[in-house]
Amino acid sequence: MQDSQKPTVSLRRSLSLPLLTFYGIGTILGAGIYVLIGEVAAESGMHSPIAFLVAAIVAGFTAFSYAELSSRIPRSAGEAAYVSAGLKSQVLAGIAGWGVVATGIVSAATIANGFVGYLDEFFPAQRELTICIAVLILGVIAAWGVRTSVAAASVITVIEIGGLVFVIALAGHNFAALPDRLPEMVPDVSLVHATGIVAGAYLAFFAFIGFEDIVNMAEETVEPRKTVPRAIIISLFVSTTLYILVAVVATLALPLDELAGAKAPLARIVEERGPKARATISLVSLVAVINGALIQIIMASRVLYGMAKQGLAPQFFSRVHRLRRTPIRATAFTTGVAWIFALGLPLVTLAILTSTVTLTVFALVNLALLRLKIREGEDCESKVSYPIWVPATGCILCVGLLILQWVL
Repeated sequence: MQDSQKPTVSLRRSLSLPLLTFYGIGTILGAGIYVLIGEVAAESGMHSPIAFLVAAIVAGFTAFSYAELSSRIPRSAGEAAYVSAGLKSQVLAGIAGWGVVATGIVSAATIANGFVGYLDEFFPAQRELTICIAVLILGVIAAWGVRTSVAAASVITVIEIGGLVFVIALAGHNFAALPDRLPEMVPDVSLVHATGIVAGAYLAFFAFIGFEDIVNMAEETVEPRKTVPRAIIISLFVSTTLYILVAVVATLALPLDELAGAKAPLARIVEERGPKARATISLVSLVAVINGALIQIIMASRVLYGMAKQGLAPQFFSRVHRLRRTPIRATAFTTGVAWIFALGLPLVTLAILTSTVTLTVFALVNLALLRLKIREGEDCESKVSYPIWVPATGCILCVGLLILQWVL
């Protein structure tokens, strides 16, 4: 039988709202607070909670745009499909799609670097060897099967949430000092404070990356037009709430120089409660960080697969494994490139690079929805619709944060 006559193997629809929501939360949490709270504190100081809030607002408007677009166009490689439909440009669609692939790969590399820092809490880890083994194992899991991968990620997400609640509970006595120290957290109108908050928000934005990954699981989701938008909004709301609480307790619990210099910041926050508390949160952090990397590899491979189907990437990547029903070649590629980046670039550089690419893609996605709403109005199959000012504001905020990062 000729290849052209072989039956097409499609992705299996097996993801429900709970699994998809935990997938999104796991992506956001694993890619964020466990790794970057110290780096944000180094930039924003006592204004770190404000930096996280600014990043959440920027991400929030874009999340609503993604929610509507996922209902209009429920496909893998969502960003590429959205930009193609909205801006009628295959070039911009390709840029958006490859940007998302790059974001997933670089995010996985960033998180793999963070994994080494927490592993050092237990024993000295050889960085290169640790990264090689970790990324290889994650690639195998991602290729094994989406339900297995996402179910495992969902279980780990419960542990991640528990870890953050654990930190908040153990360090919660520091909230008693909040009324007295609140003036320190509220910035005055000055260029110095604005610069610090913008720099911190730019890094903190990396911590919110993940909700958009949900749309790339659309072709493996049951009732995607309804399920995907709900999962996006729920996952971002839960993550934002946890982030703000942890950011506040972190800045209250530790001197800023200690927080900024910590390789395992959450472990440092609970250290005063004894070695068992530190070991517990370090172990949870290890799990959380590696879970975030797994989800990024899953996401990037699905985007690459979807782009290949749309003709925006080589057809080589559209191959689905007949037994596992996963995009095996795309998974192998994203795993390999993530490994190279993880070995070659430091944590902060990777985070800044990821935020830059992601904000660019988000601006294109918001603009695409804006054009769609102007051109088509509400005459579509979308089960979710927001006012036209939502994507307009999202686009302005993304472009504004990009510009401010380089100007201030």
